[in-house]
Amino acid sequence: MPTRVKICGITTWDDARLSIDLGASALGFNFYPPSPRAISPADAWSIIRRLPPFVEAVGVFVNWPPLVVDALARALRLDSVQLHGAESPAQVDELARKHRVIKAVQVTRGFRVASLARYRAARGLRGGTGHTLDWKLAHDASRYGRIILAGGLTPENIAEAIRIAAPYAVDVASGVEARPGRKDPARLRALFAAIDTGR
Repeated sequence: MPTRVKICGITTWDDARLSIDLGASALGFNFYPPSPRAISPADAWSIIRRLPPFVEAVGVFVNWPPLVVDALARALRLDSVQLHGAESPAQVDELARKHRVIKAVQVTRGFRVASLARYRAARGLRGGTGHTLDWKLAHDASRYGRIILAGGLTPENIAEAIRIAAPYAVDVASGVEARPGRKDPARLRALFAAIDTGR
């Protein structure tokens, strides 16, 4: 099965369109205001409403109350919500009753793969800090759910990451940027070329 690709931190239609044309199956919209990749709900909607069929819109949230995540997800017609904060398993469960949920998990020293069992309601589990992680560990984590590999992925390492981790999907943001919040067309093309070559 081909590895799905999500390009995250989308802030412009031009970046969204190029990502889609190159083969992205999902785009991420960051609703965490301190992030340099943050986008307002209104600006996100101006892009989401133009997405073609079979391209998913994923909202990225950090420690938002579940009721507020639910309201915005409905208003923007998000396909999935991606939780990047300290959301509890109970909060993940609550949102998973209404939406597809991706729970981000930071993989730090001493991380135990078995801790992922707490988030069984999530449809995907991902990590991502802009730094690469032990891809073998990500592969081992797949017994707890579909793994979306993130963190430090670039055109230069994406093929190896996919070969080792065998993830359900990859999630790339900073690795294809010209600057935070704006994609570099050449790096986007190189990323998808590397993925196609590795298949």
